[in-house]
Amino acid sequence: MTHSSVFHRDLASDLPVVVSGDGNYLIDDQGRRYLDACGGAAVSCLGHDNVKVREAIKSQVDQLAFAHTGSFTNKPAEDLASFLVDRAPKGTGAGRVMYLGSGSEAMEAALKLARQYCVEKGEPERHKIIARKPSYHGNTLGALATGGHAGRRAPFAPLLIEVNHIDAPYPYRMQHDGENETDFGYRMADLLDAEIARLGGETVMAFVAEPVVGASLGTQPAPKGYWARVREICDKHGVLLIADEVMSGMGRTGTTYALEQEGIAADITTMAKGLGAGFQPIAAVLAAEKVVNVIKDGSGKLWNGHTYMSHAIATAGALAVQHVIEEDNLLDNVIKRGAQLESGLREAFKDHPHVGDIRGRGLFWTIEMVENRDTKAPFDPAQGVAMQIGAAAKARGVMTYPSQGCIDGKNGDHVLLAPSYTSTEAEIDLIVETLKAAVSDWKDA
Repeated sequence: MTHSSVFHRDLASDLPVVVSGDGNYLIDDQGRRYLDACGGAAVSCLGHDNVKVREAIKSQVDQLAFAHTGSFTNKPAEDLASFLVDRAPKGTGAGRVMYLGSGSEAMEAALKLARQYCVEKGEPERHKIIARKPSYHGNTLGALATGGHAGRRAPFAPLLIEVNHIDAPYPYRMQHDGENETDFGYRMADLLDAEIARLGGETVMAFVAEPVVGASLGTQPAPKGYWARVREICDKHGVLLIADEVMSGMGRTGTTYALEQEGIAADITTMAKGLGAGFQPIAAVLAAEKVVNVIKDGSGKLWNGHTYMSHAIATAGALAVQHVIEEDNLLDNVIKRGAQLESGLREAFKDHPHVGDIRGRGLFWTIEMVENRDTKAPFDPAQGVAMQIGAAAKARGVMTYPSQGCIDGKNGDHVLLAPSYTSTEAEIDLIVETLKAAVSDWKDA
């Protein structure tokens, strides 16, 4: 496509025009097929042509599209909320769900909900937010401020609210020699305790973090004991725990909620990408019972509203997505194919001089590229190593998610993979083979 009136992400790019989907493949207007090994950005967890989801959306279009939530509710929104609450991690309580249009909106809503909770609880002095670096929580101003990715934040710094950041656990570069995983996890979690004490515990509103760090750090799970200790610290200081599961939740790491695997529950949880699988724009915020009850016993009103909240078509599509995942036992496939993907990557790159780390969980994996494997020195970001590898993989017909800045928001190249939950054994093999070839293409260029 040589001319476009669309304000594309890259105004110099000449993007292929995608026209259809076939299973886990995208097809452009030249008939070229691309195996989607990243789901766009961990979104398309059911591929691109699921019949049951399409039919659910079509059926809802024929019944009702939109009715304002100031006056009405609708059955798909109610049914999806019940589904999500019923499957929430133990400790959440009954809870309630609100719907938004994107992960960024969900994070904005979560922050506003946390503030409302503090005010209605009689603790208006609580307004400070602690998050982690590197992290990415969205592109709206509040979400961008909460994120700890220096490169994304820098151009908009004068517009951002003040948010305090601690380091996210990054064992490849932060775990000490001789330090076991549990000790490392506790040491990193205790950074939160120290930061709360520094700020004044009575002023801290919330701690925001991804259970598995997504785009900014490249599918990094937390070490053993980290999340249990974080929950303990938040409870000790009366600080809300906000789990950003926009990328890692809704089955991506092998369970419906990513925090299920950590044995704890958050007070507020955001979700989006795997919720609707890209068939309709949708995100959600799950508030635990303790949060809901404070508001219910106070003003009784949610101090946040969006025009398209609880959109009937979006919620109908998302409910169908969740039913497909559950009824087809796709989380079992996430675990099996995830194990295959991990072993394939480790075998393919075990001796590669420029692959420093391989990390992930479920169908959420990353390779980190380094200039020197012995010293872990990164490439000069100006070389755009990850982007070159991503382009080489695309040229071979496989879509990946390359990114930079995993070390400090500027330095550090990684390539992220997030294939569909319906991926076959052959497709996982093809993803690994193609990524290995793409790395060779980059090295030989």
